[in-house]
Amino acid sequence: MRHDTENDLKELADWQRPLRAQFPQIAAHPAPAYLDSAATAQKPQAVLDAVHTYLTTTNANAGRGSYPWANHTTALVEGARDRVREFLGDPEPDRSAVHFTSGASEGLRTVARDWLPELLRDGDEIVVPFADHQANLEPWREAERLLARQGVRIRLRELPYQASSGDYDPEALARVVGPRTRFVAATHVHHVYGADMNVHRVRAVVGPDVPICLDAAQSVGHLPVSVADLDVDFVVFSGHKALALPGTGAVWARGRRGPEFRPGGWQGTPNTAGVVSLTAALDWLDAAGTDRIERWTVALAARLTDGLARLDAYEVLGCRSSLDAASTVQRRRHVVAFRHREIGSQDLGFILYSHGFMVRSDSHCQAGADPGDGSVRVSLHVYNAPEEIDGLLAALASLQ
Repeated sequence: MRHDTENDLKELADWQRPLRAQFPQIAAHPAPAYLDSAATAQKPQAVLDAVHTYLTTTNANAGRGSYPWANHTTALVEGARDRVREFLGDPEPDRSAVHFTSGASEGLRTVARDWLPELLRDGDEIVVPFADHQANLEPWREAERLLARQGVRIRLRELPYQASSGDYDPEALARVVGPRTRFVAATHVHHVYGADMNVHRVRAVVGPDVPICLDAAQSVGHLPVSVADLDVDFVVFSGHKALALPGTGAVWARGRRGPEFRPGGWQGTPNTAGVVSLTAALDWLDAAGTDRIERWTVALAARLTDGLARLDAYEVLGCRSSLDAASTVQRRRHVVAFRHREIGSQDLGFILYSHGFMVRSDSHCQAGADPGDGSVRVSLHVYNAPEEIDGLLAALASLQ
């Protein structure tokens, strides 16, 4: 998608300014600048109000009582499932399932532990990413070990990447996929490179019958996500990265390919306050417009990468062709990771905080990454402003 990034910032400035003011922690603490939304997002007042109202008026357990408070809580949880379906543009809501979890990590483990083993037989293969977030690799390894203890040997094949961009490589994938390929795990937006990983290309290679599980932790809440367009079988995301409370997430399961999705074990008390916060967050995001949030954060990221490309001391990770703000290639989303050529990333993170910027500086839980291969990651949301990017670039320039 091509964005005229500077025009987007000018055009959306009057839209963004009042939205920024709706985040109490940002409004109360304008400095240092919070640039770590890929780890967790700040919460708008509407989400905090919804949780406070629930906890002080109708707090009760869900599905475990017949009195009004319990009935109301049960209705809130069931309504939240419908709200997730609606937010994701589910074309067949009567067929799909929504399961609430503590976040994307638990959601992916639920798919790997409770659904995937029933699909697989001895000698089958699954294709998974080896350089995305750990949460989208370790669950599939756990499933491999679980099945091995039951005498079922499966093979994990690596979802290949393009060396130049960090995107998935569809040509190499075609050489990996075979007649025993039963499942693919992929990522929607990469948590280090900030790239849309183009899952539609993965679908085109694996064909119409292989289930795809999508880690959408860095896309839901940041850009429009349509399960009808994506043609995947699972969308797993974290509520806390989508403006809801920590300890909240969801698995959306299409219910078309493979066995029925039925989370195993006894389903205990749900995180009712978290579920309430998720519904409120999705309502807030729809009102703000995820399309405009995407335009805003993409424009901010382009402003940052354009500035970094002019500083010789820094190396930006991911696709080099997308650095210039006038680039015609696909823009990064809200995530930019980079390294100083002489200053270690941990040290650079401390230095940037002393200049008034909160960033993440480590290996970002990237599977296969060496702890010494850390980088500084700047991740943005609707409450971030161009002035913060300009100030960050000035601080980085002073360290050349």
